[in-house]
Amino acid sequence: MLTVIVKWQKEVFPKVEIDTSQPPYVFKCQLYDLTGVPPERQKIMVKGGLLKDDADWATVGVKEGQKLMMMGTADEIVKAPEKGPVFMEDLPEEEQVVAVGHTAGLFNLGNTCYMNSTIQCLHSVPELKSALVNYPSEKRSDLDQTSHMLTAATRELFNELDRSVKPVAPMQFWMVLRKKYPQFGQLHNSSFMQQDAEECWTQLLYTLSQSLRSPSLNGSLDTVKALFGIELVSRIHCQESGEESSETESVYSLKCHISQEVNHLHEGLKHGLKSELEKASPLLGRSAIYLKESRINALPRYLTVQFVRFFWKRESNQKAKILRKVDYPLELDVYDFCSDDLRRKLEAPRQSLRDEEGKKLGLKANEKSSCSKDNDVKMTNAEESSNGSGESCKATLGEGGSSDRELHLTGIYDLVAVLTHKGRSADSGHYVAWVKQENGKWIEFDDDNPIPQREEDITKLSGGGDWHMAYICMYKARAVPM
Repeated sequence: MLTVIVKWQKEVFPKVEIDTSQPPYVFKCQLYDLTGVPPERQKIMVKGGLLKDDADWATVGVKEGQKLMMMGTADEIVKAPEKGPVFMEDLPEEEQVVAVGHTAGLFNLGNTCYMNSTIQCLHSVPELKSALVNYPSEKRSDLDQTSHMLTAATRELFNELDRSVKPVAPMQFWMVLRKKYPQFGQLHNSSFMQQDAEECWTQLLYTLSQSLRSPSLNGSLDTVKALFGIELVSRIHCQESGEESSETESVYSLKCHISQEVNHLHEGLKHGLKSELEKASPLLGRSAIYLKESRINALPRYLTVQFVRFFWKRESNQKAKILRKVDYPLELDVYDFCSDDLRRKLEAPRQSLRDEEGKKLGLKANEKSSCSKDNDVKMTNAEESSNGSGESCKATLGEGGSSDRELHLTGIYDLVAVLTHKGRSADSGHYVAWVKQENGKWIEFDDDNPIPQREEDITKLSGGGDWHMAYICMYKARAVPM
């Protein structure tokens, strides 16, 4: 780590740190935060000419305490006349965010699109943001230091995204992420390697589940489990020996397995809830094949689905990608995948939803719980979460709801975010987040470039070629007051 002096116009920044393990583009992002000059406009004089984004610090020869000269024009904000209309550029940045209709993009710090897309999807969950706002600055005694640091960095990054209309450089978050999970800091030819977005998503949620867990009267309140946790009950049966057992587990996503028979998300989820296991049979005294069949026993507020598109290819010694097209709906009904116990609990909320939507037919719908635009999914299914994570979900869902009635899930979910991958391998290519905003509009977050998109184009990210294809889908539950 080097400390240099940077002179820009009439300003002097005496102590600017350079992390020489990162490319100069990251240093330029630091200067952008200090000066407002975008990286592409910066001209930094070094020995031999101008500093390039991908230069090697070792050959640049920057020394401790060296004075660097930077040229470039900062983004200008147009000032309104004393009397006249108020332009968006003249509003405080927090108000600009509201006017624009979406939050800021994230600079790519060198193959960090996997991280940026994960952050943008999770940042769209207001309940998670609320939990992070209330996260204490002091570390709990039962929590390790790096988990605390990563949670605090997530909170600060979320806050920065909400406050800014300009792209944000997630440097602090990235440094702490690599410290907590060193695999995200792997280098190849002195550059950081591309990583798997699903691994980043899973590791970040696991850390937040540890940090945001708090004691309550009924035991430990797990915010992340309440928001994303899916309780599965499984029947494990050996056809050869007749042995049978059951188990319950909590997961953060459902898997959509892809094969020649799978053309739609529903079919892939059905395959994903069945698997074969080989383990020792006490009755046979040797290994035997067991069939594991799972059902959903408790549903979350946000349902995450991972398309299992990558597999390890021994011949090439890398993760290969399944390009097959798998369609997915804007509205997903998971009633068919639920246990009998959960289905019984869903009947009343589902009937209430049907009654409510029946009354709204022919009327202009202004709420998110309005009639579905997707006719692929029947409205004869319904759902409410069971005890366990369900209790926490009900409490969360109560925000903004009826004061005398509790909100219940229905088993019907609306698509709110898609994380896509473009390319042939999980460790290469490009990741992008497509996120539905509170105003109902979709934004494609391609690193630092937010691009408005039409809703009808979101379901076209289903694969079948080299274009962006869905890797992770996040659905938000519909709820009814009862």
